[in-house]
Amino acid sequence: MRGTPDPEREGVSVSGGPLIVQSDKTLLLEVDHPDALACRMAIAPFAELERSPEHVHTYRLTPLGLWNARAAGHDAEGVVDALLRFSRYPVPHALLVDVAETMDRYGRLQIVAHPTHGLLLRAVDRMVLIEVAKSKKLAGMLGAKVDDDTMVVHPSERGRLKQALLKLGWPAEDLAGYVDGEAHPIELATEGTDGRPGWELRSYQREAVQTFWAGGSGVVVLPCGAGKTLVGAAAMAEAKATTLILVTNTVAGRQWKRELIARTSLTEEEIGEYSGERKEIRPVTIATYQVLTARRGGAFTHLDLFGARDWGLVIYDEVHLLPAPIFRFTADLQARRRLGLTATLVREDGREGDVFSLIGPKRYDAPWKDIEAQGWIAPADCTEVRVTLTDAERMAYAVAEPEERYRVAATARTKLPVVKALVERHSTDQVLVIGGYIDQLHELGEALDAPIVQGSTTNKERERLFDAFRAGEVSTLVISKVGNFSIDLPEAAVAIQVSGTFGSRQEEAQRLGRVLRPKADRRQAHFYTVVSRDTIDTEYAAHRQRFLAEQGYAYTIVDADDVLGPPLPSVE
Repeated sequence: MRGTPDPEREGVSVSGGPLIVQSDKTLLLEVDHPDALACRMAIAPFAELERSPEHVHTYRLTPLGLWNARAAGHDAEGVVDALLRFSRYPVPHALLVDVAETMDRYGRLQIVAHPTHGLLLRAVDRMVLIEVAKSKKLAGMLGAKVDDDTMVVHPSERGRLKQALLKLGWPAEDLAGYVDGEAHPIELATEGTDGRPGWELRSYQREAVQTFWAGGSGVVVLPCGAGKTLVGAAAMAEAKATTLILVTNTVAGRQWKRELIARTSLTEEEIGEYSGERKEIRPVTIATYQVLTARRGGAFTHLDLFGARDWGLVIYDEVHLLPAPIFRFTADLQARRRLGLTATLVREDGREGDVFSLIGPKRYDAPWKDIEAQGWIAPADCTEVRVTLTDAERMAYAVAEPEERYRVAATARTKLPVVKALVERHSTDQVLVIGGYIDQLHELGEALDAPIVQGSTTNKERERLFDAFRAGEVSTLVISKVGNFSIDLPEAAVAIQVSGTFGSRQEEAQRLGRVLRPKADRRQAHFYTVVSRDTIDTEYAAHRQRFLAEQGYAYTIVDADDVLGPPLPSVE
């Protein structure tokens, strides 16, 4: 049996290791064990963190996690070795066999190009081809049989076929290659010419580009503040072709434009903005997800942008936020090289499989703590501050409808003096106060005498406030979820989170990322989450912290009174 572990190795493990491997595919990691960090680094490429309380973290092995590891170059032997090396007890042999067989399912079917037939689905295992060809999920995607191991694939179905095969449990390896697209000269301007400062790619950025380019499409996962934009620029320099860049909002798009002008040979005239304000199509075009998914008369009127030029590269910034309509159109772009950039592949809608099949598998993933150790992102102290609700607030929470309870707990006015005290504690730092409810943000803005950036704030006003923050003219900004992603505020050293999108792990990672840009004096960043105890607010907070716990960040849980001095006055 291919990839099946040797039974003789079962149970071979380091005595007293930090990991307990269970037959239900859960992994229990003892956080305080001296080998816990090494173990976490070893299992991170293939295991997903599910729960992260104080002492024992729970990971799970999933098919998608194992296939992502396989596509990124990890083999079953390496996964098995990691489990055996760190396990405290004998590892169930059936689990090792299952790991090997699951990883072996990736690539048993291959999509290849043929000079006569076009696209083909080729089987490394003939029985698998016979099995999937009978599935109704593949109806209309496959054409005639070329031989016993090969079937024609309709050219327009390359993406949808990969989606369907993934759902059938047989993820195809796409070896059909890519079109080069329309050539356009792009070079990295690393020599400091034309007044640009000299710079060069960091080693992990260079490795990320190399692994992406070798695969042709896929996702690069790097911490916020680690220079994902520069990875995109370097990929463009490799492609030397027209490029479509998809971003979350207009402010993010203009940040991309500034970076590309500063870091590459591209000029302002070569870069177009396709947003709600402008509709420019140029050799490099930066478009927002919002405008591409805007409907008129029920139709997506701007999706023609994907076919407006012979794009050689499509870059998806913050790919974890990719809207469903973009997935649908990306299915038709499988002949184009596609690069997804993100700090976390976690999607709260569960569509990680669509990212895998349509954008591509995870090609590169740098642990946050590794990048921190190299000095490229700031070390961060994470603190959960728990406040006690007043009797009136507790009553309001108790009688609230279930769907309203999080809002009631998250927006409790008892949080206001806590936030104010934290801002005063960091009076010499640049502080972001982040929340998800507009009324609460306005209360905070008034209490702190700080400007507010929210969805209704114009792009011009946002950029003015961000520039003032960068220049130190504004020391505190109150910001809604528009600040979760793609905002470059390197001076921010403190983030105070008061409410969010329920238990969103991706949002937590993005918000911490706002303060991870390395500081000139190498000082530590601080990330505070203010939560209401004895409410669903604390449950959501625990869920939100899972991804960052997987990256090695530990949250200290403190009481508001202990941290902020004498009992804080409640606000009725």
